[in-house]
Amino acid sequence: MISACILTDNKLSITQVMPNQPLPADVIWLDVNQPDDEERSWLETLFVEDVPEEDEMDDIESSSRFRVGPDGVHILSLFPQRLATEIRGVNMSFTMRKNLLISFREDHVSIVRLLRYYIRHNNVDDIRCALDILLKLQDLKVDQLSDLIEDAYSTLDETSEQITDDAHVDATLEELVNQEKLNSQILQALHDTRRALIFIRKTFESSIDDRQGRVIDEVLKDIESILPHTSFISNKINFQLEASMGYTNQKQNSIIKIFSVAAVVFMPPTWIASVYGMNFKFMPELEWYWGYPLSIGLMVCSAAVTYFFFRKKGWL
Repeated sequence: MISACILTDNKLSITQVMPNQPLPADVIWLDVNQPDDEERSWLETLFVEDVPEEDEMDDIESSSRFRVGPDGVHILSLFPQRLATEIRGVNMSFTMRKNLLISFREDHVSIVRLLRYYIRHNNVDDIRCALDILLKLQDLKVDQLSDLIEDAYSTLDETSEQITDDAHVDATLEELVNQEKLNSQILQALHDTRRALIFIRKTFESSIDDRQGRVIDEVLKDIESILPHTSFISNKINFQLEASMGYTNQKQNSIIKIFSVAAVVFMPPTWIASVYGMNFKFMPELEWYWGYPLSIGLMVCSAAVTYFFFRKKGWL
């Protein structure tokens, strides 16, 4: 699917683009989402280089993510995407040529839908060119990452109260693992966004106006203010994981201690029963009239003495 953002008389609009048709006039943004073969063939007529493939959009080298080519400036940028309770990163490829931004993605990105919603409802007044679209997407991304961090704080407050709750131990551990994955995604997206903005400012240094420069500086400041929170959250997650595992180990040790004490308590009766279970011919106790009750009493007394000795020592 290909959609176009058109700027006419300082007003933005979104329209659908069909393959093999000329580009609309005054288009400043082409958003390509999961293109089919026909759309790819049409897009290839707009490019000197190859249309980005999905596997090419997962490169992490700076030379692959940020470069200048025959078709213009190429930027690979990581965007977080929430799926139920999980967050995963979706790479978007941007190509900037003169006043046209072309974006490629192989999955839905909520930030793109949000920006299109703002455009349709005239909720953006700071977009005047293609570069503003790119900067706005980065700005919205950082806002979303900030919201995810706030959600992480709330979630960790809940898990901290469930660490000693035996009924929720498994769910708590699973949630903490998910939060660690989420925090890693947030940290990766923040670093990627900072690299992208620095590259944009350096590449478009001669054409960036004061307003765009302030936007870049503000987003970079937001990133620097958010980064310490990711470290704090990571430490908090690790602490809760260690506390939860420590509590679980303590509970297991208590159970093992009970079995160990029980084994020691019944050791003397077991020894007595073993002795009188030998059935040798010359055992004088076998002929005693009170031999059986005496051996039973001896086993009970030995177990009781061992039990009370452990209680006195505080081992039970």
